[in-house]
Order: sequence, then C-alpha cells, then structure tokens
Amino acid sequence: MARITSPGGMRGRLLRARAGTQDVWRDVIGSIVRNGWPSSVRGRSLAIMNSVFLHLHPIRTRPDAIRMTYTFGLGGISFFLFLLLTLTGVLLMFYYIPSSTNGLAYQTIKDIQERQPFGYLLRNMHRWGAHGMVITVFLHMCRVFYTGSFRAPRQFNWVVGVVLLVLTFLLSFTGYLLPWDQLAIWAITVGTNMIGSTPPPVLGDFIHFLLVGDFTVSQNALIRFYTLHVIGLPLLLTIFLAVHFWRIRKDGFSRGLTFTSRISDSGDANLSAGARAAGRSRE
Repeated sequence: MARITSPGGMRGRLLRARAGTQDVWRDVIGSIVRNGWPSSVRGRSLAIMNSVFLHLHPIRTRPDAIRMTYTFGLGGISFFLFLLLTLTGVLLMFYYIPSSTNGLAYQTIKDIQERQPFGYLLRNMHRWGAHGMVITVFLHMCRVFYTGSFRAPRQFNWVVGVVLLVLTFLLSFTGYLLPWDQLAIWAITVGTNMIGSTPPPVLGDFIHFLLVGDFTVSQNALIRFYTLHVIGLPLLLTIFLAVHFWRIRKDGFSRGLTFTSRISDSGDANLSAGARAAGRSRE
C-alpha cells in the first residue's frame, strides 16, 4: 500500500527546496558580484581589480583625461564596431560561398539580401559598420596625435595603434572583393596592380602573385582574400588589440594638450602608471 505524504511533509519539502534554490542563486550572484556596490575608495578599487572588464582600465584616472570633449569616445566606438563586424561577419559566413564559378559568390550575396530573413539589414550592418570602423580608427589616431597622447611613456602603444590602423585598412580592402561584382573585381585589380608596382620589379611581381595567386583576379584571389578577411587579419587584429588594451592599463590615460600637462607628463615619465594617473609628482 502506497504511503500518503501528509500536507505538512509536502510543504516542508517545498520550503527546503525553495531555500536550497535561493542558496544556490545567492552563491552564484556572490561569485560574480563579490564586493557589493562600490561606495568607498576601497570598494571601488576592489570592484576594478576583481572585474576582468574594468581591470582593462587604469586603477585611477584623472577626470580631464576621459571627458567626452577630449576623447570623443573614438577608441570605444572603434572597438564596438569591431565586435559588431565580428558578429555580423560570422552570421554572413553561414550563407556566403567564396566561389567564382558561375558567379556563385555574387549570387549568394544576392540570396542573402533577397531571400534570408533580415539579410539585407545584416549585410548593410556589416558593410556600413566596416566603413564606420575605418573612419573612427582614423579619427582616433588623429585625436591621439593632435593631443600629444603619443608622448612618453606611450610611444610603444602609438606604434601598436599604427599597426591596428593598417590592419583595419587591410580588412576593408580584402572584404571589398568578396561580393564579386564588377566594381569589386576592378577595384582589387587596380589595387593589386599598384602593389605590384613596388620596386624592384621582381619584388613587386612576387607580392602581386602572392596576393592574387594568378596573373589576373580570379578564384585564387577570391579564396585568398576570403581567408585573410575571416581568419588571418581578424586574428592579428585581436592580438594587437589585447596588447593595446594592456598598454593602456599599464601606461594610464593621457592628460590632454595643455602646457601644465606637458610639464607633468615629462616630470612623471619615470613614475609608475598608478602614480601618474593619480597625479602624484616626484619628491
């Protein structure tokens, strides 16, 4: 004969199960948010040191170094566009076929735009996001140059930024061929011919053949540009981005193009990043 559970016993089990669930959620949330709301200097320091995202920033930063009218958020916007391009690019890879046979690459682009749900939006988000990233990265470099933010101790990070600018241009250049329309084919033909004119002629011809894989822009060029666009260049860009963020973390933010900031930066060149960011001068 089956044993009948009393209402009180069933209620006790439900209460214990609810309490156990609450304990699990409390442990999970506590493992993520470990120090509560940062209401003190110590709390703010712990919040930065215990967060992988906030830890990318210097521990202390002067307010005039991060004001919107000084940085315009160009570095953050560039990074956001890179994430957007990565997401939309991965989604486009599910449908795109890098083949020049019977114009298959061009046809897949048309199919993405006309047959796939939100395909036209997805393709244009990737296209205009790429244009936007080129513009924001270039403006970011201009802002860093005209505000003197490349001075000591940030010379190495300036070189890394130049490499990132070149990689951004190369990503845009390699992606230009992938639609495989007449505009893309002739634009890449002109671009690779310009690269092939690099002196001496033997070196120029070698670089041209290395990029195109043939004497004309054909299937070999398409597959090489596709591989560079989706694997090689994004991997290099991610590595240099990590180095770029690491140097920002170590060197701190610049203070702006003012006479006093120039004196302070030159006087603080031998101090640690935390001391420079806090504005402490040498004794």
